[in-house]
Amino acid sequence: MGSAFHSFTTPPDAVLGRFELFHTRDLEEARQWGARVFCENRLNNLDSRRCQVNAWMYYRRMRGIGVGRMSYGSDVSIDPGELDSFLLIQMPIRGRELVQVSGQAVCSTPRTASVLNSHNPVLIRHFEGTEKLIIRVDRDVLERHCTQHLGRAMRAPVEFSPTMDLGTAAGKRWMHLMSWLYEGLSADEEHVQSPLLAAQIEQMLITMLLTCQPHNYSDELAGDERSIAPSFVKKTERFIEEHAHEPITIIELAEHAGVSSRSLFTGFRRFRNTSPMVYLKEVRLKRVHDELRRLERGETTVTSVALRWGFSHLGHFTTDYKRRFGESPSDTLAR
Repeated sequence: MGSAFHSFTTPPDAVLGRFELFHTRDLEEARQWGARVFCENRLNNLDSRRCQVNAWMYYRRMRGIGVGRMSYGSDVSIDPGELDSFLLIQMPIRGRELVQVSGQAVCSTPRTASVLNSHNPVLIRHFEGTEKLIIRVDRDVLERHCTQHLGRAMRAPVEFSPTMDLGTAAGKRWMHLMSWLYEGLSADEEHVQSPLLAAQIEQMLITMLLTCQPHNYSDELAGDERSIAPSFVKKTERFIEEHAHEPITIIELAEHAGVSSRSLFTGFRRFRNTSPMVYLKEVRLKRVHDELRRLERGETTVTSVALRWGFSHLGHFTTDYKRRFGESPSDTLAR
């Protein structure tokens, strides 16, 4: 794999020894551990020669990310459905996996990682002899970082290409970071638990992911649209963020920005590829999502929260919400 990746040849117990989660030959126990770390899943042993697996996992959680190393020790299939609240990157150190995601097939090897988005159905075939690194990223943390880089609310969830070519220049940069991070996990306990370091690692990993792996916001993040946008566009965005809970009209936005309504529409279309009122709707959708996640069923209803944020047509609201967050508002409230 090259000198930059030599640390991955070190036995996992030498690097992640104190972060061992399990080592079992029982299929159901392995499935239950997968549910604890990731999500509910169906795990099936496809090896007719033996009824047991030899599954193990080392895993370290740091803020909104988790890094681990694991194997099932057998030919198995994993069906987690949709990952829902997180994104998962799988990087085989040896062996291979076949990953079906949203109608696409990815053959994941030491040269090709798989990227599983948080809102797409997934099916994984893990072959005997395969051992892999796993990187888990919480969806809300990823979206917060992407929003900060964009300088505006997101119109749709981040969706990465499911295939990560580790032989490209971008793939090599990603692997260098993984090698550095993996070796860093072997540091002393005080070093690993530093909140300041954990925050920096989280930011660095997510920024590198947004930079190295193609996704639906790549072109915008690579461009200079934000820096060249006129001040009245940025002023309007700040006003919307601060007053999204209030009744706002396009006339009020134009007056606050000090330009005509036509100029405001033109500015948003040219520099943000949207309109001021669509931007306002996206901000309000995010506020609804945040509120539903904070509250529990019984404390409120989807209807009351939606109406409070100005969504009077519940059918359209539900459609827009599903497009934006990959789930229905009632599902968010139920979690």
